[in-house]
Amino acid sequence: MRALAGLFETTELMVPIIAQPAGDGVALAARGLRIIPLRQPRGEGLRRKLGFPLWLLAHLWTLAARIFRADLVHTPIPGDIGTIGLLLALLLRRPLFVRYCGNWAVQRTVAERFWRGLMEYCAGGRNIMMATGGDHAAPSLRNPHLTWIFSTSLTTSEIAECRMIRSSPAAPPRLITVARLEKSKGIDRLIRTLPRLSQSLPEISLDIVGDGTQLATLRQLALQVGMEERIRFHGQLDHQGVRQLLREADLFCLLSASEGFPKAVHEALASGLPVVATSVSVLPQLVGNEAGRLVDPFAPSEEIAAAINFCLSDPDRYAEMSATAASRAAQYSLEGWQKTIRERLATAGVRMRGAQSTSLHTVVSTDR
Repeated sequence: MRALAGLFETTELMVPIIAQPAGDGVALAARGLRIIPLRQPRGEGLRRKLGFPLWLLAHLWTLAARIFRADLVHTPIPGDIGTIGLLLALLLRRPLFVRYCGNWAVQRTVAERFWRGLMEYCAGGRNIMMATGGDHAAPSLRNPHLTWIFSTSLTTSEIAECRMIRSSPAAPPRLITVARLEKSKGIDRLIRTLPRLSQSLPEISLDIVGDGTQLATLRQLALQVGMEERIRFHGQLDHQGVRQLLREADLFCLLSASEGFPKAVHEALASGLPVVATSVSVLPQLVGNEAGRLVDPFAPSEEIAAAINFCLSDPDRYAEMSATAASRAAQYSLEGWQKTIRERLATAGVRMRGAQSTSLHTVVSTDR
């Protein structure tokens, strides 16, 4: 949000407010940034959906009035509030910048198919539509104006601060994965691979960072394969906690069936960690076989173990991968993200610096 606000003289962030959010918040401040508080929609799941029309009636005038005055309307989706901003901007014929922040390659619900279809139909002219991720192929065969955008939270200076060129893996080596603990992330396959790896790499261990619906299942799986003493479940950690574990690790693993633009992989690369990942989305460009090793999204344990052994078995190769990882990460800075957005907005004729933008986010403000 700071990077986007830096392109405009005035940016209004319209966001639901939670009076007492759980956990530590992140202060949000930028030049010309004003937060327009909205009431948080009540409930979760079905209850939220049923109550959302009442929420919309209470806020429709505020949303429409500010959108009508804006020089650009920015709506990240998926999300109900972002969707309302998108539709109002189209109705009021305001210049529109939409970022699809979910997994563009997989649309499982009616809502996801609706968002994709609408973006493909509307992209072009003053409607800038971008999907988070990356591939050699464009995100849409129907509309060439819909393009990819990467995702990062690291500035150039932060990437430089993280940079750590490694000469060789430790003995015993430590693997790490940072992800939501959901079935699609393939963490179960990584756990099943550990017994095979321990044959060639005795005492190898795995740090699992994240939380999700599969936590209890994965703990049970660690017991079943006899690796409970080698696997550490850290739960959800703050940014500094994740960075510390990345510094201590020797190899990052992400075996997702599909991805957008995984920030965790970017942070791992920035810290000089070689990566073993599946060949989905942007990962072939981000990692390739130079900053780690790619495997098939549904590779068996022996193939995953071979890729991990390949990265860890030769100190010279490992050092080259580490240097390439840090160099690759430097190509995806927050300043680079801002530059990409600026160029797209300029091409579409959107006024910046001295113009006003309105941004409707589905995120929750961390201001107390």
